[in-house]
Amino acid sequence: MRTTILLCLIFAEKFAAIYLSSIVDMMQFSEKMRRSFNIFLSALVVAAIIGVGEVSAQDGEKLFKANCSSCHKVDQNMTGPALQGVEERWAGNEELLYLWIKNPNAALETGDSYVKNLYNEWFPKGGLMPGQAVNDEEITAILAYVKNWVPPVRETPVDGDALADVPVERGLDTTWLLIVLFILLILIFSLWSVRTSLNNIQNAMRASEGTEIEAEMSFATKAKIWFFKNKVFVSILSILFVVYLAVSGYEALMGIGVYQGYTPEQPIAFNHTLHAGENGVACVYCHTGALKSKHAGIPSANICMNCHKGINQGRNDEGTAEIMKIYEAVGWDMDNQEYTGEEKPIKWVKVHNLPDHAYFNHAQHYVVGEIECQECHGEIQKDYTVAGQYAPLTMGWCINCHLETEVKMEGNEYYDEIHERLKENGKEELKKYLEDGTITAKELGGWECAKCHY
Repeated sequence: MRTTILLCLIFAEKFAAIYLSSIVDMMQFSEKMRRSFNIFLSALVVAAIIGVGEVSAQDGEKLFKANCSSCHKVDQNMTGPALQGVEERWAGNEELLYLWIKNPNAALETGDSYVKNLYNEWFPKGGLMPGQAVNDEEITAILAYVKNWVPPVRETPVDGDALADVPVERGLDTTWLLIVLFILLILIFSLWSVRTSLNNIQNAMRASEGTEIEAEMSFATKAKIWFFKNKVFVSILSILFVVYLAVSGYEALMGIGVYQGYTPEQPIAFNHTLHAGENGVACVYCHTGALKSKHAGIPSANICMNCHKGINQGRNDEGTAEIMKIYEAVGWDMDNQEYTGEEKPIKWVKVHNLPDHAYFNHAQHYVVGEIECQECHGEIQKDYTVAGQYAPLTMGWCINCHLETEVKMEGNEYYDEIHERLKENGKEELKKYLEDGTITAKELGGWECAKCHY
């Protein structure tokens, strides 16, 4: 959005300068007056460019979410350490920090003691961080975002219900750019009007003097002449615009089918933070399908009734109202403590939706692979009330997980069987696996197309 506005600003400034020059010529203003007007126009565009530079930290949040958020949080340890205070921890070694982000292996080879300690502490928990495809300016933007990060404002209801996240209101960082563009557009139309009036006056004077009046050129002809006079400027700007459209189009296409952060409104506002967090209810108590099926499944309202047959009041009126919706769904008469038989099935809104050609099995990952639910669904017991899609669930995201995730072999009968087969028929392959002391999902076929695609 900012890039588009900036391109419009440059075009607007150029056109305004052209009309201004023609008016100055016609009015026979001094050269000093001409320079003053040009400085004013240039100052507006320079202010816009500086403004874009100042909001480059915008990209810090975007870059953080794209490159860091799957393993890091700002204020909490996750797969990797919390990033808050990272610049203080690396004080005096800023160049090494940038190298660590872009190429961890190269940073390790420097032999720095802090890097070694960081590796020894976090490698067993999540493996070695892959090098990030970011440049120094982008790293600076990410660090600026982390440094200036402010936790979401939380408010506690009067009756002490679970904390609710209230997003911090942020003004549109393009508002003032639009204002500058609006001023330039007004200036252009004003200059156009003045120029037209002056032309009419000149034509009237020529007519009174009997001088031949030059034919007025069409707008297309004027534009053609202007383009030919400013070939370099138009060419450079056209190339920038085409590149911008190509990049924007690529990002838009890559976002098709990616619904990270999608959190639809549900018919019952089930509070995961309260149930899975404060009350410690295991995920598979409700989502029982994850134990034996490819689908985790939406829990039956009867599972809710295992607890809420006796718990009929929430911490506040809203919580109680949500419990009443469960009773209505299963046809439970709370006063008479009996089922009425009048059921109204809950119309849940689907959140996670993989493409039809992609195969994913919850039991394979949760039971056999011993992957925690939080790896794909986030810290739902801490950060969510109504659940949404935490991970992008793209092919690249899954492939990267298979590349980095170490298979838990110990005490796992399925992998014991694989180990025996490798000892008998794949000694060379087994030797390759054991060189680094770990076996990843990729090494057991996790990158074979047919594993995930029918």
